[in-house]
Amino acid sequence: MQIWKKVPVKQVLTHNSKQKLQQEFKRQAAQLEQECHQLTFEKKKIERKQNVSREEVSKRFQREIDRRKEKIRWAEYKLEQLAVLPLGSEITEGEIETLVEVQVGDDWDAVMSNGAIVVEDGIVIRMDE
Repeated sequence: MQIWKKVPVKQVLTHNSKQKLQQEFKRQAAQLEQECHQLTFEKKKIERKQNVSREEVSKRFQREIDRRKEKIRWAEYKLEQLAVLPLGSEITEGEIETLVEVQVGDDWDAVMSNGAIVVEDGIVIRMDE
């Protein structure tokens, strides 16, 4: 029988991958900042209309702005952590699902133990079982 199992994908931190991650985190923060400005603009635009509860509009927009600001802080935190990590470190990039063959008598803990796929500069260098 085959079952689905989640396997982490790890990236070896190299000079190139570190630069790409820094650019991606900065891009995310800039995008979120732009969304905050846009939401503020839209909030003011809607508040000017009559027959609209300004308090309700303000609450809803502020909630969205706050969520984005939290994501900005998270991106900045990841940038700080990335600066501290030495080259050669392995960082978890994501997770994929893979099919695993299971037979009667297999050791369940061994089947479900987390392996990993390790990537360096876009090339798979190791698959841990």
